[in-house]
Amino acid sequence: MASTKRISLVIGSGGVKCAAAIGLWQLLQEEGIEVNSVVGCSGGSLYSAMIANNASVDQMVARSQSMWTRDIMQGYTESLKASKDGTLRFTERSGLVDDTFLNNSLRGVFGDQTFADMRLPFKVVATEFLSGEKVTLSQGNIFDALRASVAIPIIFPPWEVNGQLLIDGAVSDPLPIDVAIQDGADIIIAMGFTIDNRSRFRSMTAVQEHLNSIYMNNILTSTYSFYNLAHHAEIFPIIPEFEGTISMFDVERIPEVVVRGREAAAKQLPHILRLLSSS
Repeated sequence: MASTKRISLVIGSGGVKCAAAIGLWQLLQEEGIEVNSVVGCSGGSLYSAMIANNASVDQMVARSQSMWTRDIMQGYTESLKASKDGTLRFTERSGLVDDTFLNNSLRGVFGDQTFADMRLPFKVVATEFLSGEKVTLSQGNIFDALRASVAIPIIFPPWEVNGQLLIDGAVSDPLPIDVAIQDGADIIIAMGFTIDNRSRFRSMTAVQEHLNSIYMNNILTSTYSFYNLAHHAEIFPIIPEFEGTISMFDVERIPEVVVRGREAAAKQLPHILRLLSSS
């Protein structure tokens, strides 16, 4: 559907739930809605990159199933024990996970591609470790940007890009709508995800994860509310709903996640089409 309005797609943080972006992308393609730019954060950056690279739905599903496996957490248990008994020296560049699998997985998908190689203009949001400031990456190697944006604090080691030590983009902005606004988008389709809260607490780590969920969900809600109120552009929130808790390793539920993403997008589709038809 040709339109004079610039459409930006924003995919926020959410781990394996971000595979819901596949359903959203599938629906947009079927409806002939042309996206002009893509923004990604944390897990959402992986799917934003695939969309910007014009990957097919089948390719995106296959890559999701290969990335979200327990292999991604290599060494976590041993490192956690070592950190508690003092045998592991932890610094600002440390992580509890051996990131070899993660790095190989990302390189296997994106290789040496750069932002200039993407079919669509594409930006990735990360967070500067020392200052906590949001960093938007749009030049250089795709792998470096994605690796930085998914660097969950304490879990994965931070990643240095252009002399900055970067961590998970969700720490500063789990749904970076403002990046799309600054790029001049008239219509912003923003897919965000809430983090499941824990109901059982058997360790300090469990309590910490629960508190992080509260922080992230509140940031997500306040971020969307602010930019929706400011109304610099037409913003369509796509917030998929899932049955029960979905963990990072629920690979078998990816087809369900994709369907939920499509269903959530379908609810906003009539409003998006109405706006486009009036332009």
